Amino acid sequence: MSSAALASVGARPRVAPGRRVAVDARRATAARRGVSATVRASALNDRIVDDANAAFAIPGSVEFVAGEGGLPKCVLTHKNGGSAEVYLFGACVTSWCQPSGDDVLYVRPDAVFDKSKPISGGAPLCFPRFGPSDEMQQHGFARNSDWTVISSSADPNPDDPEPSVMFKLRDSEYTREMWDHAFEATYEVTLRRESLRMEFSVRNPLAEERKGRHEDAPFDFTAAIHTYIEVADATSPNVFARGLIGKNYIDKAIDPNVVHPEICAGDVVFGTSLCDKVFLKTEPETDLHVGTGAAVCVENTRGWTDTVVWNPHETLNIGDAWKKFVCVESAAVSEKIVLDSGKVWTAETNMFVADVD
Repeated sequence: MSSAALASVGARPRVAPGRRVAVDARRATAARRGVSATVRASALNDRIVDDANAAFAIPGSVEFVAGEGGLPKCVLTHKNGGSAEVYLFGACVTSWCQPSGDDVLYVRPDAVFDKSKPISGGAPLCFPRFGPSDEMQQHGFARNSDWTVISSSADPNPDDPEPSVMFKLRDSEYTREMWDHAFEATYEVTLRRESLRMEFSVRNPLAEERKGRHEDAPFDFTAAIHTYIEVADATSPNVFARGLIGKNYIDKAIDPNVVHPEICAGDVVFGTSLCDKVFLKTEPETDLHVGTGAAVCVENTRGWTDTVVWNPHETLNIGDAWKKFVCVESAAVSEKIVLDSGKVWTAETNMFVADVD
């Protein structure tokens, strides 16, 4: 190879001066557009926070602020010093702090707050599909949609206020591209003295309420609250889920496409491999012993029929993050919910912390 050819290996091609100016101009324009979009998004988020505070803030109990990435979130504060945080994006509860300051929930270190994907952690809401789907993204679109605040409260007990906030999600062009149904969903989060209450409702509107649609048609869906609970160390024998003995379950870690129900013979433990189990027709309460002498009790108060227990083990390739949480999920997945026109389906979860030592 000639010396000239050698000199050309790996060398950048020469750009004519005029073309270089044009390229630089396009890059500058793209950069300005990116900055402009960021500024517009920030201004919109600020306006959402201001409007929500003007309409729904309750001094000392309910406040709206800019959270991670500037995304609007609601902060509920109890008189006892406990708090909860809920983002309007996905109506995702990301924090439930005890009066001691200890957070019950866990947000993964790979969580992003730029709306490019759902918030990874806390208590994401899965609807209208749980798990993989040919129709839409995994776990549905509710957790990566912007919800609207429609009410707040610090009653009914003025002497011991229970701050709450309610969100609404309706069908849109975006949702109908994946799931061609009119619907109304509401999600209320209430911070009680000893517990966190989450109530999810879905309504199938009457024909006359549907924009440009006049058919009375049922639809079906599955749903879950994908709750990430912080634990001391998932590999510890002191971390386990109790309350599922004797229940049928599907082990999705073996083969997610083959359903062979097994009977649960003991407490569910973690640390040896992927745990991805769907327990069918469960009792209302499942207790997750978190390895600190306490258990987080997840109560399927109404509506929910099943319980999902998940820990990704080393399939979550983010250091040892998998050791720091276990998901105990209130779910309705063993049978699809079928909702006729004009009907409402409601499910409620209550979580509380109990000493077990």
